[in-house]
Amino acid sequence: MTPSFDTIISGGTVVTASDTFKADIGIRGGRIVAIADTLTGAAEVIDASGRLVMPGGIDSHVHISQPSGEGVVMADDFDSATRSAAFGGNTTVMPFCFQEQGQSLRDALSWYHGLAEGQCHVDVSFHLIVSDPTPQVLGQELPALAEEGYTSFKMFMTYEGLKLTDRQILETMTAAKLSGARAMIHAENDDAINFLRDQAELAGDTAPKFHALTRPIPVEREATHRAISLAEIAGVPLVIVHVSNREAMEEIARARARGLKIYGETCPQYLVLTAEDLDSPQGAKNVCSPPPRDTASQAACWEGIEQGIFNVYSSDHCPFRYDDTAGKKHPMGEKSFRWIPNGIPGVETRLPILFSEGVVKGRISPQRFVALTATNHARLYGLYPRKGTIAIGADADIVLWDPERQITLSQDILHHGSDYTPYEGFEVTGWPVLTMVRGQVVVRDGTLSTSSSGLHIPREKPQA
Repeated sequence: MTPSFDTIISGGTVVTASDTFKADIGIRGGRIVAIADTLTGAAEVIDASGRLVMPGGIDSHVHISQPSGEGVVMADDFDSATRSAAFGGNTTVMPFCFQEQGQSLRDALSWYHGLAEGQCHVDVSFHLIVSDPTPQVLGQELPALAEEGYTSFKMFMTYEGLKLTDRQILETMTAAKLSGARAMIHAENDDAINFLRDQAELAGDTAPKFHALTRPIPVEREATHRAISLAEIAGVPLVIVHVSNREAMEEIARARARGLKIYGETCPQYLVLTAEDLDSPQGAKNVCSPPPRDTASQAACWEGIEQGIFNVYSSDHCPFRYDDTAGKKHPMGEKSFRWIPNGIPGVETRLPILFSEGVVKGRISPQRFVALTATNHARLYGLYPRKGTIAIGADADIVLWDPERQITLSQDILHHGSDYTPYEGFEVTGWPVLTMVRGQVVVRDGTLSTSSSGLHIPREKPQA
């Protein structure tokens, strides 16, 4: 007799963004086709006794193989980044496709698809970075690409070669509105940063810690307020990415109180690192933007997680090697913090940190964990209900968690392309022990189980 299911996940506790219940899950053809008290008749039965059965994590903010300046090479390609993601309990990642000056978005996408093809262990779905918003890009390419499933794009208010003027931001936001795409923004005031960096370097203050001191909270707060104001003028919903402090959170809260559709994202570095982590001989390891703040800002970000200011929790995985002249020890970076490659690895450690510090310590419920790490990402970016939930008809993107396993985070146990983790020695409770993508087990008990079978997933236009 032909089995009813390809796989049954049996005896686990299913956790979604809204419910927790005991059930078996039946999988056929890569999708969930049955959820019941007891199921039988499968080619494979996975015993999930004592495990939490959750939707696979969706990390909607990762950088992979992205051009990063002369002589600088990102540490992860699509093979290593998506392998690392899978070991960390993620089943979909959303990398950024970076449009260089003078380049068409289609040419940029073609290049990134070439890098990703046949290399991915989990599913991917590209955001677009708009750095050169020409009339052709805004009037032709963005609308056409949105129809093809590229339904989100990012703007920058800082970084040479990436930053847009306020006028360009308004024009790009309007293109998002007309094409039905989701707009995202990196909110830091570039002129203020450059002013403070110049002042620091004139004073001889070039150590890594001055990266944080020259990107203080007002730089982020002002840009957040301005980005929200521009979104209000354009009449478009907006995601403020990697929010690091209370002041920027308050801008989001005030905007929502006025009825604006403003969404917030935060990251693990703002929950467990501080600016003091940059004030050490190896402080370059922790250089990222916005920088980690202080313990008061950590507490504020936890409030944002608990109270709903933050809709999503992402890694902002942007990996460089530390002991490498093409990475954090770039010759220019050795002279000044200004040139240290900007970013840290984190896709594999994102979920264990939030589970341990959030769920285990009673700050958030398991359901809130699922919402922050999977369901809300899917809803925000047009992947729901195919991704981000455990429901009949959804992709069988499922992760089994051992809620009691204790792990000390260390570079030795991670799978990214970087040569360090900023969370070295951090102790977590709770660990993903099986990762399944579209019904196929990718990682089981610390071992990679399949070849590279991840797909690029086109997306629907997101709903507010």
